[in-house]
This record gives sequence, C-alpha cells and structure tokens, in this order.
Amino acid sequence: MPELTVYEKPTCTTCRQLGELLESRGIEFERVNYHIDPLPEAKIRELLRKAGAGPREVLRTKEPEYKELGLDSPDVSDDELIAAMVEHPQLLQRPVVERGDRAVLARPPERVLEILD
Repeated sequence: MPELTVYEKPTCTTCRQLGELLESRGIEFERVNYHIDPLPEAKIRELLRKAGAGPREVLRTKEPEYKELGLDSPDVSDDELIAAMVEHPQLLQRPVVERGDRAVLARPPERVLEILD
C-alpha cells in the first residue's frame, strides 16, 4: 500500500481519532504537524488539486484570523485564501490525508477510507 501522509495538529481531537482509526487497521502513515512545519503554497495547491477541493472548502471559518483578515468576503480570491493559509496555518482544516495522487479532508475521520481502496 502506498504511503499515507497525514497533515495534522497533534492536539486536534479529529486528528487523534484519525490516527487511532489508521493504527487500529494496521495502516502505517507519516504525520506532519503543519503548525510547526508550515505547508508552502505549492503543497497547499497540490493537496487541493488532489482532493478536488477549492480553498474555501478547507478554510477554518471559526479561527479569529478568518474574520480579522476579511476572508469571509466573497471578493477574496482563491489565491488570496491560499496565501492566508500559508501565512496562518491554523486557517487550514485538518486533518488532510494524502496518498499518491489523491487527498481528502478527513472530517469525519472515516472519510480517509475513500482513499484507502
């Protein structure tokens, strides 16, 4: 099975649940704490492409930066949203799981099963 990479924040409950789900199935995976090791713009774009998602779909709207930076405005472009996620990693939903040419926002954690087949 190709290697799985989980982009997460270790203190996140959903991230921990995902880890438990993968471990219970004996699936090896690499953890990347993108709050310590922020994702570059190119990686965020690649994950979005692999997930077939737009930046708004992976934006954490409850973070204070969301309102402070005016990201709730429909006038904010995709490029601006991605730049904000690069600058403020907490704006990126988690966990994101990547496997080969596919990726998924694992909320709920069971969504990871979509890329394990």
